[in-house]
Amino acid sequence: MPSRQKQLIFSVCGIFGLSCALTAAVATGLPFWLNGTVLCRTGADLVNATGPELNKFLGELSYGLFHGQRVKQCGLGGRSSRFSFFPDLLSAIPAGLHVSIIFFCGAVILFSSVATGFFFFNAFGRPYKTLQGPMGLYLWTIICCLCSCLVMILFASEVKLHHLSDRIANFNEVNFVYQAYSESYDRSFWLFFLIFSLHGLNILFIRLAGIQFPFQKNKEVDMSGGAADLMY
Repeated sequence: MPSRQKQLIFSVCGIFGLSCALTAAVATGLPFWLNGTVLCRTGADLVNATGPELNKFLGELSYGLFHGQRVKQCGLGGRSSRFSFFPDLLSAIPAGLHVSIIFFCGAVILFSSVATGFFFFNAFGRPYKTLQGPMGLYLWTIICCLCSCLVMILFASEVKLHHLSDRIANFNEVNFVYQAYSESYDRSFWLFFLIFSLHGLNILFIRLAGIQFPFQKNKEVDMSGGAADLMY
């Protein structure tokens, strides 16, 4: 049986893993990944306005991975509407990249749950020396770190490189053209950064429990060779 110190450390890691799984599930479904404003554009030129006049041409935009809301303004009052990525916006967004983000969100949920189970199994059970044991703890936790990092990188690339906000704002728009004026990542995006940090902390806790990294090998000292050298 593991010592009380290992039981405590692995129990804390298990609680972190369970929190990450639940947080990832909630964050994936919430429409709070990005919020920003879009500026109305007439023809090829942006609206030339400042101060209070500019606010009449600034609309609001907020969305997640599945749905969101936009408010368009072009000096004629706001037009509020809700939208859904599936199936409405599939033709306007980089669908493969967007589906990949959702896939890795699901991977974070799945492997965080798996890691949680193995942490408690190592804390109170008799783990095998394969994937249920120390090697598995490192493996599942590292996979969670990589997947959560990929979620943030891919979503940021979809927003910045593929101009996702512009695509959403101009979807089915006939009379005006809109351009992203300001963008900021919202709470769901930063929750995945928290998940990444917690799994990184779990890796540190595993090492503090006295478990070496699986690929790290101690160099054995060749005592016979050293003794032979001393004879000459």
